[in-house]
Amino acid sequence: MRTSRSLMAAFAMVTVVALAGGCADSDARRDAISGVAVRLLTAAGAGDGAAACALLAPDTVEALEQSAGASCAEAVLDEDLPEPAGVRRVDVYGQWARVVLADDTEFLAAFPGGWRVVAAGCRSRGERPYDCVLQGG
Repeated sequence: MRTSRSLMAAFAMVTVVALAGGCADSDARRDAISGVAVRLLTAAGAGDGAAACALLAPDTVEALEQSAGASCAEAVLDEDLPEPAGVRRVDVYGQWARVVLADDTEFLAAFPGGWRVVAAGCRSRGERPYDCVLQGG
């Protein structure tokens, strides 16, 4: 998929730049980011599509609506997102973040209104790009 390749390429580039610069983030920032990731899965699991969509990046909402032919609030509930699970790790690289949960990996980006989920339901495929259930275009 072109989107997952570009997502992985952007994340890999940001990772290299952040590691080279010795980026460090506060616990509060990491907590805020992981909170968004967990709230997305909690809202979707509870059947609250509107709350789930409020946590998605604009391009992700648009891609979901186009592929499903329905509103985001309706379509997100039909996605095979996992139940929320414990956060294992939060990696923050400037305006990008990756939240690794027990059963999921989510990618987030900073927006003027706060952190938003760009991709969710992602599984690592080793050296290949992540395979994501939900992602922007």
